Amino acid sequence: MEQSQGRQMQGRTVLVTGATGGIGLATAQKLAAMGARLAVTGRRPDRAEAAAEEIRKESGGRVDVFTCDLSSQADLRRLAGEILAVLPRIDVLVNNVGGYWNTRHVTADGLEQTFALNHLAPFLLTNLLLARLRESSSARVVTVSSNAHASGRIDFDDLQGANSYSGARAYSQSKLANVLFTYELARKLEGSRVTANVLHPGIVSTSFGTEDPGAAQRVFVPLLRPLMQRAEAGAATSVRLASASELEAVSGTYFSRGKVRRSSRRSYDQRAAAHLWAISAALTRLSDNR
Repeated sequence: MEQSQGRQMQGRTVLVTGATGGIGLATAQKLAAMGARLAVTGRRPDRAEAAAEEIRKESGGRVDVFTCDLSSQADLRRLAGEILAVLPRIDVLVNNVGGYWNTRHVTADGLEQTFALNHLAPFLLTNLLLARLRESSSARVVTVSSNAHASGRIDFDDLQGANSYSGARAYSQSKLANVLFTYELARKLEGSRVTANVLHPGIVSTSFGTEDPGAAQRVFVPLLRPLMQRAEAGAATSVRLASASELEAVSGTYFSRGKVRRSSRRSYDQRAAAHLWAISAALTRLSDNR
């Protein structure tokens, strides 16, 4: 895939969540090298600042740093307030943060961790920043999903995995939720100058999922790691969706390896997408901010 060259992101502000390492850091580095003003989020202040300093040294540009536990809705609301106070414009929001847990964890809000971080966090953050995105001449919401969404199913009777939990099932559900969210967001944004697209970054060699890996991960990932892409390659599609001029009017689309692909059959269920949006809005008390 041919990447955009030069400084074509000059004058544009990009926010990348989960940018302290892996695909997120590689995405931020590339966009900064293209001239963008970067803002990055991380859970740990030391790692977030270290990543920002690395980007500054490479690009010579400005990098704003925000720290937040995105699985906490109170912390996420604080983050959104700080972002709006610091960034007068947001041209691109890259919802990159995500995680995998083999065993069930519960957040401070009493929600299952995978669903809370992978889906509800980008859902709430995007909505809290949407007015600022709309104020830009044209803006883009880029959400990182996975081809794991293809095996996902939204279990509306047990979204939190309280009755039956599987790390793989929770992860694939959350990645399907990313796609459904993007398509519904794109429908809601029709007629505006804000686009929303979603992507599969490829199989990338990062530390993803190492906090609480499953047995299969512990056995097979070390064996397969030499065959996996580097983070820079995994970031290529995010960078393309954030920067390519020919995609300025493209919205509600799934990409893999930089190209338009069809997502799973379930991902095109508009009634499920609308229902998921309504439930997500209730779980995040989104109406409190409207």
